[in-house]
Amino acid sequence: MQILDPQEPLAVALREAIQGGDTRTLRDLLDRHPGLAAARIGPRSLLHVATDWPGHFPGVAATVATLAGAGADPGARFTGDHRETPLHWAASTNDLAALDALVEAGADVEADGAVIGGGTPLADARGFGQWEAARRLLALGAHADFHDAATLGLLDRVKAYVSGAEQQSPTPQEITEGFWGACHGGQLETARYLRDRGADIRWVGWDGKTPLDVARESGAEEVVRWLRKQGA
Repeated sequence: MQILDPQEPLAVALREAIQGGDTRTLRDLLDRHPGLAAARIGPRSLLHVATDWPGHFPGVAATVATLAGAGADPGARFTGDHRETPLHWAASTNDLAALDALVEAGADVEADGAVIGGGTPLADARGFGQWEAARRLLALGAHADFHDAATLGLLDRVKAYVSGAEQQSPTPQEITEGFWGACHGGQLETARYLRDRGADIRWVGWDGKTPLDVARESGAEEVVRWLRKQGA
C-alpha cells in the first residue's frame, strides 16, 4: 500500500481535487498512477480525505463514486488512534451526500470502530447529535442498540429492550445512560418513560454534563422545562 506524505506534491494535488470536487483532475491522477485509489495520505485513505472534518465538500458523491470505481475500499480503516471507516466520518459530520454514496459503493452500516464506544456509524451520529445522519442510517438498515433507540426516541424499541424482549434488560446504570441520551436527543416521551424506571436525573455523564446540561446544549427546551420541574 502506498502511503504518501501529506506535504508531497501528489498528496497535495489529490487532497485539493478530492475536497474541491474536481473529479476531472482526480480521474487524471488516478489514470496516471495505477493503484493510487488504494493509497493513503498519512493515516487517511482517500475516502477518509473525502469525508474529513468538516465534511460536505463540493461534489462529494461524485468524488466517492470516482474513488470507489477506481478501487478505493469503502471499508478502509483510519490508522491513527481509532479504526473508523469513511462512513463513520460522514455520519459524524451529518454529510448525507457522502453517506449515501459510501453505502451505494458498499460501505457497511454495521462496521465497528467508532470513537463513541467502538460502535457503528450510528453510534457516532447519535453521540455527536447528527440526527439526520442517524435517521438515514436507520433507513438504510442500521441496527439501533438501547442507547441509540433511547437517544433517537424509538420508544417501542426502548420498551422492548427494557422488557427483555430484544435482549437482556438494561441495567439501572444503562437506564440512566439511556435517559441521558433521550435528553440529548430532545426525546421527552422516552425521557419520561426511563425516568419512571429509575433513571438518575442528576447523573453526570459524558463530557461532564448532566441530562439538564445536555438538553440545554441541544436546544431541547421542552425537555429542559420538564427536567426543571423534576428537580434537575
